[in-house]
Amino acid sequence: MESVRESVAKVMPSVRADLERMVRIPSVSADPAAGQHMAASAELVATLLRAAGLSDVEILTVDGGQPAVVGRRPAPPGAPTVLLYAHHDVQPVGARSDWASDPFAPEEREGRLFGRGASDDKAGIALHLAALRALGDELPVGVVVLIEGEEEIGSPTLRQFLTTYAQRLAADVVILADSTNWTVDVPALTTSLRGGNHVTVEVRTLDHAVHSGMYGGAVPDALTSLCRLLATLHDVEGNVAVRGLVAGTSAAPELTEGQLRADAGVLDGVHLIGSGSLTDRLWSRPAVTVIGIDAPTVADASPTLLPAARAAISLRVAPGDDVIRAQAALIAHLESNAPWGARVTVTAKGTASPYTAATSGRAYDAAHWAFEQAWGTEAVDIGVGGSIPFIAAFAELLPDAEILITGVEDPDTRAHGPNESLHLGMFGRCCLAESLLLARLGETGTAPA
Repeated sequence: MESVRESVAKVMPSVRADLERMVRIPSVSADPAAGQHMAASAELVATLLRAAGLSDVEILTVDGGQPAVVGRRPAPPGAPTVLLYAHHDVQPVGARSDWASDPFAPEEREGRLFGRGASDDKAGIALHLAALRALGDELPVGVVVLIEGEEEIGSPTLRQFLTTYAQRLAADVVILADSTNWTVDVPALTTSLRGGNHVTVEVRTLDHAVHSGMYGGAVPDALTSLCRLLATLHDVEGNVAVRGLVAGTSAAPELTEGQLRADAGVLDGVHLIGSGSLTDRLWSRPAVTVIGIDAPTVADASPTLLPAARAAISLRVAPGDDVIRAQAALIAHLESNAPWGARVTVTAKGTASPYTAATSGRAYDAAHWAFEQAWGTEAVDIGVGGSIPFIAAFAELLPDAEILITGVEDPDTRAHGPNESLHLGMFGRCCLAESLLLARLGETGTAPA
């Protein structure tokens, strides 16, 4: 174990440097004009994997998909093969003025590395590189490294990719490095994820716009009608009011209101919504959020009754629920609560199934052991309120494999938002933990004592 610790410490400067190289490439998969950047990002990842000792490295695609990188190293006789997953695409940066520094020029401040993708999820790639470099020729397991290029747009072709290249991707254990830790000082394994789906709702009350002064007070406008409809999605406490959705509970570490308010940046005086434990609300119960509205801006507003207005709604589905049935319940709620007889049209968008991981088995035990050794404290099992659409595809492709969901994020990472960052001290512990995990998995017939 000490030799692994020393090896990880030795490779960390080069891993940090290569992470910064990756962050400098604006591989925004949602941007149609970013094709050359996506290609450059994949090429760099392939180069880094080859330099880390994987001679069999390919950049692969399927029709309509972004470039993914697959690297392989065969297992020694009798040893398991471990699939290491991360993704090289990143979210759009939004308004540059919201960033304290250039999002594609990585910068260290107060022990954190800032930049788009510095944590989500180019640090996941760097995590795998650190383990491969640290173990080197002593790597006791086979590895398949899959670095996807379209996770941030919902992995639309991943299922096709996994099916097309199934033989290349066969593995006994899967480590998905795309989640978070409890704090920067307490490691975590993610054991449940909420599912997700989106709908667009349009409310129409008129066949054309009319003057609000002449008709207001008798004629309903679409935007006010939409607001009233959206208000029916929650009860007075803020619990989701859509009938028929599953709500569960979780055995979780204690989360205080102060910690949650600080992590989320809740303003003083603003009340939290919902009832029950905070971790249940965040991980094990449904959540509905209005994420966008099509309506005139305040600057463009005029005294007009609008004929139509639209909103985008995100529904997070609790573990154990069926995402298609849940989406149907949301649509039925919207259609049956139309205010003042307004015409309501709901269009279903994409879905992602919830996931509950098995919390037993050799890899799960080895992960808990490795995390405790690397961090000096016991790892906790947590749920995550977000969705990772590709996990269901992995579970179908590799039904007998143990799936471990790890990650390099922490509550202050701000993934997807301005000033995304990686806690560098925590990142070092993550790299040591994965190296120890791979070493442990390579011990024939081992199970941590």
